[in-house]
Amino acid sequence: MSAYFKRQLADYVDYHRDARNCAMHVVGIVFLFLAAVLPLSLWPVDAFGVDITAATLMVIPVLIYWLLLDAGIGTAILAAAVALLSTAVMIVDHASTAGVWIICAVLIALGVAVQVIGHRVFEGRQPALVDNPSHLLLGPMFVMAKLFIALGYRRDLAMIIGPDSGSPLRTAPTFPDAAPGRSRPHS
Repeated sequence: MSAYFKRQLADYVDYHRDARNCAMHVVGIVFLFLAAVLPLSLWPVDAFGVDITAATLMVIPVLIYWLLLDAGIGTAILAAAVALLSTAVMIVDHASTAGVWIICAVLIALGVAVQVIGHRVFEGRQPALVDNPSHLLLGPMFVMAKLFIALGYRRDLAMIIGPDSGSPLRTAPTFPDAAPGRSRPHS
């Protein structure tokens, strides 16, 4: 994990402390990613004899960026991107061009709405990307990092994000050797 990624993630965390906002970001980021690749999936591209879409070509640079920031998190995002790109192709195969654009517009509206609501209602502040536009690319990394932490992986990320970041209950864990009724903070 690069020092740059650590700094960016630490800054991003300050905007995402509430668990409800974080949950809304999972939905919002998935919707917005799908909305971004959906119209690009309408255009087939022949890349060195392989039939792909313009969406795949356009996603490759950001996937490389995510892999360079953190190989483990980037690889997990790559797997999610493959699933979302496949979903976009299935939608394109079963919907008219107008239908694709309508779905895209609905996904954008819903994706933006859930994230704005998450920030305004649950965090009480503006979205991180308003202050730092590069945070637009950090959202998927944050969501995937939180998933890794929740599954018990990546203690290095938990130290930056905090194992209870976004948790509505922020209490110190209790340990059996602590005095009754008292808790000892986890170190």
